[in-house]
Formats: sequence, C-alpha cells, structure tokens
Amino acid sequence: RVYVSTYPTMMGLIDDMKNGVRRFGTGHFDLVVIDEAHRSVYRKYRAIFDYFDSYLLGLTATPRDEIDRDTYSLFELERGVPTDAYDLDEAVADGYLVPPKAVSVPLKFQREGIRYDDLSEEEKEQWDALEWTEDGDIPDRVEASALNKWLFNEDTVDKVLGHVMTHGLKVQDGDRIGKTIIFAKNHAHAVFIAERFDANYPHLKGQFARVIDFKTEYAQSLIDDFSDPAKPPHIAISVDMLDTGIDVPEVVNLVFFKIVRSKTKFWQMIGRGTRLRPDLFGPGQHKEHFLVFDFCQNFEFFNQNPTVTDGALGPSLSEKLFITRVELIGEIEDGAENGAFGEATEGLLDLRRGLAARLREEVAGMSVDNFVVRPKRRYVEKFQEKGAWERLSSEDRAELAENVAGLPSAYQDDDLAAKQFDYLVLLTQLAVLRVDPSFTNLQARIVGIADQLEELGNIPMVAKELTLIAEVQTEDYWQDITLPMLEHLRRRLRLLVKLIEPEARKPVYSDFADEIGEAVGVALEHPFYGTDKGRFLMKVRQFLEQHEDHITIRKLRRNEQLTPQDLDELERIFQDEGITSADDLERIREEGGLGLFIRSLVGLDREAAKQALGSFMDGRTLTANQIEFVNLIIDHLTERGIMDPRRLYESPFTDFDDQGVTGVFSVDDAKVLVTLLQDVQRRAAA
Repeated sequence: RVYVSTYPTMMGLIDDMKNGVRRFGTGHFDLVVIDEAHRSVYRKYRAIFDYFDSYLLGLTATPRDEIDRDTYSLFELERGVPTDAYDLDEAVADGYLVPPKAVSVPLKFQREGIRYDDLSEEEKEQWDALEWTEDGDIPDRVEASALNKWLFNEDTVDKVLGHVMTHGLKVQDGDRIGKTIIFAKNHAHAVFIAERFDANYPHLKGQFARVIDFKTEYAQSLIDDFSDPAKPPHIAISVDMLDTGIDVPEVVNLVFFKIVRSKTKFWQMIGRGTRLRPDLFGPGQHKEHFLVFDFCQNFEFFNQNPTVTDGALGPSLSEKLFITRVELIGEIEDGAENGAFGEATEGLLDLRRGLAARLREEVAGMSVDNFVVRPKRRYVEKFQEKGAWERLSSEDRAELAENVAGLPSAYQDDDLAAKQFDYLVLLTQLAVLRVDPSFTNLQARIVGIADQLEELGNIPMVAKELTLIAEVQTEDYWQDITLPMLEHLRRRLRLLVKLIEPEARKPVYSDFADEIGEAVGVALEHPFYGTDKGRFLMKVRQFLEQHEDHITIRKLRRNEQLTPQDLDELERIFQDEGITSADDLERIREEGGLGLFIRSLVGLDREAAKQALGSFMDGRTLTANQIEFVNLIIDHLTERGIMDPRRLYESPFTDFDDQGVTGVFSVDDAKVLVTLLQDVQRRAAA
C-alpha cells in the first residue's frame, strides 16, 4: 500500500515494462509525498511529479522565502505562500522545539587574514622557515579565505576549542561538555581540529572528539555512539555529513568554524540543536535552549542580507553542450547566408554538417517511451528526421534549446574531461564568429591545457600529438585561427585531457598568535513573506507586463540612469492605477526605492548586462572558470536586474570555489566586480 523510493529508482521504475504493461501507470498512486520538497523538483526529477496523476504533498523544513519558485509552481502556489507553514517561533511557543541562543566570536585571522608585517620577530622567523610552495616563494600575507583551506594555524584552533570548552553548555552537573557538533571547512581542517583537541586535552585523547565525515570509516557506528548520551564521542567534528538529517536531542552546542552562504543550509544546520530533551541536565532540568558559537561571521552576513537565496540549479554540462552546438550552427548558417565568410564558407558548412549529425545522433537516442521525453515527443520526433537538420530557423533553434536539450538519450559520452574540453572549444569557436572579447581568455585556457599536456610527453598517446600540442602554444597558430582548425584541435586532444592531474595546494601548518575578541550575543533574524506580499507582487508584475514600453521601464531594462522625475511619474501611475497604496510606496522607498524594486522584477536586457561587465573582461586574461563565473553574473543581472555583491559568496558562485568570488579572482579583481555591481544598482536608484 505504501512505497518508499529514491528519485533515481522511481525514474527507472516508471519506464519498467512487464508483459507490455507499465509497472506504474499515471494513476497508480492516490497520494505522492515529497520530503525535502525544496530541492526535489530540480531538472529531470520534476518529471516524476508531472507524470503521476495524484494528490501531491510537499514537506520541507526550509524557511518559506528560501524555497525556489519552481517548487511553488509545481504545487500551483504563489511564490512565498505555501498551503500551510509552521515556523520555528511557533514551534518553540507551542513547546515542540527549543530556541537557539547565538553568540558571535570574532577571530582576527578569520576576518583579516595574516600579514607578515604584523607578526613578532620570532614569528617572522617561523614564517620564513615555512615551506610555502615547491618553488620556494614566500608570500607577504595570507588571505582569510586560505585559513583552514590550506593554511592551518594551531593557535586559531586552540582558541576556538578553548572558548567552546569553557563557555559551552555542560551536562553531569557541569563536569562534561554536552553533545557538540563542530562544522569544519574540509576534511583536513576536521582532522587538524581533532589533533589539536587531543594535544590540549590528552586525558580525553582518541575518543572524546572524533571526526565524522564521508572519509571516516564506520561513520554510521560513530554517529550511533554520538547519539547515545553516555557514550563518546561527545564532540563530533563534521564536514557536511551532520549538517542535515541527524536527530540527536542531546546536542546543546553548535560551532560554526566555516563560512556558510546558503541560508537554506544554514538554517538546516541550526536545526540540529532544536530537538527537545527532557531531564538532560538532571531530573526536572530539561533542555530549554542550545548555544550556537559562530566564529566566521555567518550571523552578521545573514542579518545584513535577509533576502539571499540559494538560486536555481544550472543546466548540466550535456545540456550546455547541446545548446552551444545549436548556437554555433545558427551562427554559421546566418553568416553563410549573408556572405560573411567568403572562401571559408565551404569549410564552415562542413563543420555545420558535422555538428548537425552529432546533435541528430543524440536526439535519435531519445526514446519517446521514456516518461521524461514523452511530454516533448512532438519536438523529439521532429528532430529525429534527417530533413529537419537541413536548415535550422530561429524557431527551430529555440525549440531545440528549450524543449530538447537536456532530455535523456542513449547516446553515450561519459568522459567528463573530454566534454569539458569540447565545451571550451565550442565557446572559442563562437567567440571567433562573434568577434567576442572573451576569445583572448578562452585562447589562454586552451594554451594552458596544451602546456600541461606537453609535460606528459612520456605517455605514448600524448607523444603522438606533441607536434600539434607544441604548435598550439605558439602565437602563429592563433594568428589566423579558423573554426575547422579548432575542430581539428578538439578531435585530436579531447581524449588526452583526462590525463592531466589537478594540482592540489600543499597544506601549510603554522602557529602564529591569533586574537580572539569578546563574544557578542546575536539576534536571529529570519523574515518570512506572507500572502499579502505574494499577491502584491503578482499585481505589480501584471502591471509591468502591460506597460513594458513605458520609457522609464525601458531605461531600467537598458541600465540607463534614472532621474527623480522618472520615479515620480512611475509612483503617480502606480497610485492612479491602484497598484500600490501610500504605505506600500513608503515601504518600497525604505527598502531602496521604486527603481530598484521594479528593476528586480523586470531584469536587465542581456546586452546591457554584458556591457555592464564589459570593462571588467577587457584587458584581462581570464580562465574558463572565471569566464563562466562572469557569465553567471550576467545571467543573474538579466533575470533580476540588480545583484547584491554578497551573492558572489553564495551558490552557484561557490560551486567554483567555496570562497566565492575571492576564491576565483584576486582581491583587487573582486573589488572591481563589486564596484561594477554597485554601479548597476546606482543607475536604478535615481
């Protein structure tokens, strides 16, 4: 009567046939319950819930304003307006959960990094003696982002442990610290914390504080022991594994020893301490609250940025490859029709035919019996026909990008490194056709890969291509580069790229005197948007759609500077049309003004977003990751019109590096990006 399944398993079972009959028809279930519903409808898994014709119940512990709009659309709800919500404050007031008490503890190195000039003479000698790099280079400072990533400082960890052991909630009449979770940055950081604990508390060595993460053998056994009030470990040092899903009512101390920029994850981590535990401190002495020690300014960040969200999951690499190939076909066709290629036309048309054949082969592998493909059957069957690829109109390209790209296919290409190289070369080919300034950065990335391959010349399959690999690194090769040349390069080198080993920064261990500040209590802010705001936004969006040609709205879309007169006129129209009350307008003014509010709803014209970032791209040689990072900013500006620079430290930007923009770019370049984003925002403020 009841089935419990993971998403991938159900994806397979839906297509399972027995005697020509599907195991699960669309009406098989009366009710489908989605746990963790805030993340269950991304990309292909949403097809499960579109397939079954049943009542749908979604459950999530995520604050209602943090849930992606696609999740709300699945349930046909207004954004931010769930069918029912039971907030933390209500649960605490009703006696079902206990509240957190947050404490922010400043650490100098964690906030400012370490500067050589600030060290004592003895510490400077230690600094000079450290083996920073294999080349023997000695830096003059280490940024805060490096701390606990590859630089591990004993005194910093010792001060954190000392503060937690002294000020954390105790059990057994104060003789032992209560169950505690320390959220560490990475595995090496977690191991280092455990080693420092054992060094500082030798009588508790080996059992009291243990690392529990995905690299830990018998991790579940350790979790079971941690869940037992009487058994060690009493301090669990975790990397991701205990962030969600663990239920240990005895937990009374949470320690944030890493930066978290996802509000959803942050509140789920806080949730590890909210469980009730009667008689925890003795008969009749119940757990009434728990402590949260924040050593990385997470509370300050979220309290200053209450509207940050996780952002939607981006397209897969396979989907991006498909769309980029379609775009390249379109550019070649348009250029050939306009006579832009001259004598090179035939070579480019050969490339176009090869791209079309590759895409058609992928579409041919899409089974219309697959329940994910079936809703797009009309498009798939159309492009499985050879004739459909003779000429792709703009409508054809849009259909392929929106309705076919990303669908499951039997076509196999599982070499991730090769596909990443394909994508890099395809972007380069597009840049050549479009005379895009990003070409310089893409070229530099390809040259860098060739340089790394040359060092692997002792491998036979690499040795066969050494002539081409050496040629790619010369200026002459790129002087009159053509798309067929790049295609030849892609085919010859794509299977070699996987041989390149990623470079890992060697860990450095130091013992410089850190400074710990006074602990300060932090007020927890987690605003929730209710029905009124959801309906208000719907009214505003309908109005803006009807008046998209209004000069002020067009100026906002084009990133042109607004005047006070522009905003006065918009306010007048809003009130005359009954869109907003005087109170609504006053609230909007307090939150930044009508210009920023409307910009956030209508977004930026994509060309305007590109121009806003153009000065940053010019004159810089960027890596492929850096280019992708900037393109994500452009995507965000196109969709939302403005971007708080703090978003650069959230997902999806932290997918490149957990430090966000400062992990991908230098500090100076990061400051330039922040200034450009602030300028975009200023133009909408009048």
